[in-house]
Amino acid sequence: MRGRWSRPERDRRGWLRGAPPPGWVRVLPAALLAGVCAATLISSAPLDIGFVLGAIPPLAVLSYGPAATAVLGASVVAVLFVPAFRLDDPGSTDLLTVCFVAALSVFVSFVRSRRDAQLVTERAVAQAAQNAVMPPLPPCVGAVRCAGLYRAAQRGTLVGGDFFDVREGPFGVRAVMGDVQGHGLSAVATVAALLGAFREAVLDQPDPEAVAARLDRRLELDSAGERHSELFATAVLLEFAADGRAVRIVACGHPAPVLLRDGQVVELDVPAGSPLGLGLADSVPPVGRTVPLRPGDRLFLASDGVTEARDAAGVFYPLTERLTGLTDDDPAALAVHVWADLVGYSRALHDDVTMLVLAPGRLRRP
Repeated sequence: MRGRWSRPERDRRGWLRGAPPPGWVRVLPAALLAGVCAATLISSAPLDIGFVLGAIPPLAVLSYGPAATAVLGASVVAVLFVPAFRLDDPGSTDLLTVCFVAALSVFVSFVRSRRDAQLVTERAVAQAAQNAVMPPLPPCVGAVRCAGLYRAAQRGTLVGGDFFDVREGPFGVRAVMGDVQGHGLSAVATVAALLGAFREAVLDQPDPEAVAARLDRRLELDSAGERHSELFATAVLLEFAADGRAVRIVACGHPAPVLLRDGQVVELDVPAGSPLGLGLADSVPPVGRTVPLRPGDRLFLASDGVTEARDAAGVFYPLTERLTGLTDDDPAALAVHVWADLVGYSRALHDDVTMLVLAPGRLRRP
């Protein structure tokens, strides 16, 4: 797992979605040309397979640039005039057709190469921008080991409607996980605003309740100029004690984390506050709860993309049941384990899937 990203085999960019073509596609044009030549040399009678040569230049477009495509096209035309292959008597119409297809293939290859270069540049810029919004988590933040796993619902994107971060500040290590209304690229701006507000609040707000109020105000201000705005987000915030023996949790419309302790799952009873962005922080301020921790405890946070995933029969993914008995001490291994189980349980995942695993320890003083 690279930082917070984990891509299963089915999520990797395929050949038809921008990845380089597989080896057999690159070999196919030359293999067809060699096969036609070999077949005509071996056969005692002339073979009417010259039409196969017409497919070689278009196939070359899939893998090669204009120069290589031109070489293959010229080779096809040259083969038609070699007496040993007994293809040296093509009709004028056939010859003109092959020449036209070869020339057109060179032009198409030139256009494709230019478009591919532009696509690579745009993809690199988009990936850099999205990684700037949610950079990969380090394996440890202060005394807290952490690992995140994210799969955006919209293919080809690295950021969607879910977000998380773990930061160390003057008041300790704080973490956040949230879910913005909607998903995909339309929610990225809201995610960026909330994460920016969280990173600032970590530095100057005295408790997680105040951090939640700051996020609520950020969303409220962002939607103030929009008529009939329904912009809101759910979130859960955590603050770890320096000695690793306690965590304070504030839930704002988001499910509380579950505690993994000695192979058992403990569902934490945290007051359910109102979602962010509704402007209720002043009238109904968020209320947190402090939970004692023991050595070896792990906190598992998941978005509704995990808990609301369904199997073929429409049954929701039983997260707490699946977590029971998991003894992975490494947070990254635990996240990957649950992700693999989720993919096997529900083949069609239509919402952003986010997991965050936190394993607090004692801060070692020099």
